[in-house]
Amino acid sequence: MADLVQYYGTGRRKSAIARVFLRPGSGGFTVNGKAFDVYFVTPAQRVAAKRTLETASMNGEFDIVTTVKGGGVNSQADAVKMGIARALLEFNPELRKVMKADGLLTRDARIKERKKYGQKGARKRFQFSKR
Repeated sequence: MADLVQYYGTGRRKSAIARVFLRPGSGGFTVNGKAFDVYFVTPAQRVAAKRTLETASMNGEFDIVTTVKGGGVNSQADAVKMGIARALLEFNPELRKVMKADGLLTRDARIKERKKYGQKGARKRFQFSKR
């Protein structure tokens, strides 16, 4: 039986986690079993998710299958972007310099700050009354 050739990468952003599989093919792109254009509705989300392929100039060389969970759709698009970058590195380690310069391999560590006790939110306090 012929082995399935695929490259795997995990991308994360806020609480979104993307599992990305690159398989040699004609450029198909599915996210959670849906077509790319159906899942990512806005043009900004589509550009963010495909930015890595544009940078590495590898459009149409791989079929991309992703599973994304957690977070919002924008965070998921950024998680897919990072997952594709890591999977492409597995395919060709020489792309590291190009992707590193474009900031595609850097994990964006900004997450929601927790609510503190005795306060209304993370930073906002309850209204102070002098009298």
